[in-house]
Amino acid sequence: MTSDELKALQAPVKARYKETPAAAALVLKARGKLQGENLICRVDTDHSPIDAGLHAAAGGDGLSACSGDMLLQSLVACAGVTLQAVATAMAIPLRGGTVSAEGDLDFRGTLGVSKETPVGFTAIRLKFDLDTDATAEQLATLLKLTERYCVIFQTLKTPPAITATLG
Repeated sequence: MTSDELKALQAPVKARYKETPAAAALVLKARGKLQGENLICRVDTDHSPIDAGLHAAAGGDGLSACSGDMLLQSLVACAGVTLQAVATAMAIPLRGGTVSAEGDLDFRGTLGVSKETPVGFTAIRLKFDLDTDATAEQLATLLKLTERYCVIFQTLKTPPAITATLG
């Protein structure tokens, strides 16, 4: 896709959001169904369900997806799509590349082994290896704008208010 094709694709959407800001405010949803005694939550997706279960480090059998891995995968997906869109808008040709994320997690926290150990990731590192002839200045701008416009990156960087209810 060229920069002009991307602009043409997004122009009517951006115009609609400028004219009617409420049209841009969506509620995205996810849903899962508890699968009984095997500690699986079957998560609905647009393509096929994903069975999520305990990570092997928490006693799982390794046959199900781990939600921590899924979080990192979500970051990689969002950052990869965002980087490509920003590169396209900036007319920076990319011949290819990879996006990877890794996160530090101490399972003593989630297993209740140590009250001093935090539950959750304590650090996440996102890395892009790009095949491009872009200048160092272009790459710095590309990274800055990718961070700025990546929904998952920004959500992790500045967490939203979150609640949990029974009902």
